[in-house]
Amino acid sequence: MINRVLFYNSGGGIGDAIQIIPLINSLKNEFKNANFYYLGSHENHFNSSLKDLNFQLDSLDLDLKYFGFRWWHLLVVRNKIKKKNIEKFDLIIDLQTKIRNSLILKTIPHNLFVSSCFNFFLSKPNVRVSKDIKINKTILKALNKILQTKCVLQEYNLDQINVKYVEEAKRLLPKNNYIGFSITQGNVYRKKEWPINKIIDLCKKFKEKNKIPVFFIEKKNYELKNKIKGLIPDAIFPEHESNLSSPALVTCLGKRLEFAISIDNGVMHMLSLAKIPMIVLFGPTSSEKFAPDYKDLIVLDSKKIYNTVDISSINVEDVLQAARQYLNS
Repeated sequence: MINRVLFYNSGGGIGDAIQIIPLINSLKNEFKNANFYYLGSHENHFNSSLKDLNFQLDSLDLDLKYFGFRWWHLLVVRNKIKKKNIEKFDLIIDLQTKIRNSLILKTIPHNLFVSSCFNFFLSKPNVRVSKDIKINKTILKALNKILQTKCVLQEYNLDQINVKYVEEAKRLLPKNNYIGFSITQGNVYRKKEWPINKIIDLCKKFKEKNKIPVFFIEKKNYELKNKIKGLIPDAIFPEHESNLSSPALVTCLGKRLEFAISIDNGVMHMLSLAKIPMIVLFGPTSSEKFAPDYKDLIVLDSKKIYNTVDISSINVEDVLQAARQYLNS
């Protein structure tokens, strides 16, 4: 009987959290009466930044910052568990592959432990499944084998979002000829941004087809917003025209677009919840690992097209070529 399930996610970004929603949904659907918990190396976005998605998970708080990233955590986890009187988990799901983190995580009392780390060697019971690039699919294969279930990944249901965000998105984008752009990166350590001059050239091409560019830029980035507005006067910045501020609003705004163009960032994943047509640009990061996985999505990866991690090598014509099927439809 599965009554207590713990998910461990070492990724720190909002996108990392959004990516695991289908797997969590699958387990919630299979074990409807179970209690689900989340342990991260960083904050639980489901109960903070993503709270308006109404996809909350109880946090397991062990008072250990950057859980799993410090070897000394091995020495204190059991004492923390005992001090906080935390019950044994029926199932722990490890959503990362660093052996140090997995070994530390495994010290939390459990009955079943599923981790693809070290080719599932640390899992309990031992299991052998073929690995998929997407961690959700790999873990689900192992879970189905261990639990003898036939779970499938369950996508997020947009009906969970409060209707106020749906109505606000309609107010901000009342027409039907919008193309979305997400061009700012969250992780400052990897150069993932596409040159702004290419974005401007692209917008000019779209304007010839009477399309209106919509930029997803946080209110704090007002200098970038003003710069783009000066270069593209008809551009819209919906988040700057609303009193609401939430990933849920971004997802609802996505539903108002014909399609979107994004680099690898959190907004890309927020828009992917709406399953809208999207062109995503990748440079230094792995498109196989991080790109959303659904039919109406086109990946332009500089590593595959031009054999370089430099995302700026992707040119305007590459994006236009990919966009033609959306423009013509």
